[in-house]
Amino acid sequence: MDPFPTFDLTGQVALVTGAARGLGRAISRALAHAGADVALGLRDVTTGGELAREIEGMGRRALPLQMDVLRQEQIFRAIDDTVDSFGRLDILVNNAGGGTTALAENVTEADFDFTLTLNVKATFFASQAAGRVMMRQKGGGSIINMSSQAGFAALPTESVYCASKAAVSHLTKCLAVEWGKYNIRVNAVAPTFIKTPGTEEALADTAFRADVIERIAGLHRIGQPVEVAGAVVFLASPAASLITGHTIVIDGGWTAR
Repeated sequence: MDPFPTFDLTGQVALVTGAARGLGRAISRALAHAGADVALGLRDVTTGGELAREIEGMGRRALPLQMDVLRQEQIFRAIDDTVDSFGRLDILVNNAGGGTTALAENVTEADFDFTLTLNVKATFFASQAAGRVMMRQKGGGSIINMSSQAGFAALPTESVYCASKAAVSHLTKCLAVEWGKYNIRVNAVAPTFIKTPGTEEALADTAFRADVIERIAGLHRIGQPVEVAGAVVFLASPAASLITGHTIVIDGGWTAR
């Protein structure tokens, strides 16, 4: 074992779901900057050219993949295509996610099913497919799931989303316990509101933005994508070799209150 912690990912292959924008884009760039080759899981593969070129400009390989995580066959095909192209898979980041917003009494079955499928079912089956690959190859691997502070706090109008993200954190523990014998580490990150295209509309509301900043009790500011990407790189790296089954809450102090 190295005498000092290392965050270098040179020679490793990562797959990031929902890579086109926001957190997925920042995570993909950060992994490449740390030395990894990156497969880009995209709901629309035609949107990945610019990001792929940016990663290649860092001297790493990039592979845009058609990967709508609501379609299980695309999940499995993207995993297979990553291995076929790069020869292995060392890091999976289950970043794709989302959901609908409604008071609990108004949630429809379609809204419920969509949110659970996107956040929990897709995370499970992408992890399953990647885990099978990692079990066969030497060295194991690292799976990093996208939970949320919503999995640790009750947010009005987001009951189903909150429940789904809590499920992601607990699923993370379950997979970590099952797959530790294969040297597969499974962790999660749980961000607060981050400045991304997905939060832009909500945060444009002055009152809502002020309330969010107040609730981020320690630092009182909106997070940036790179601040989440840094935690992902850490969890993927040898520096985190004894960390598994854990969710890092990146919330500026929201849940500490």
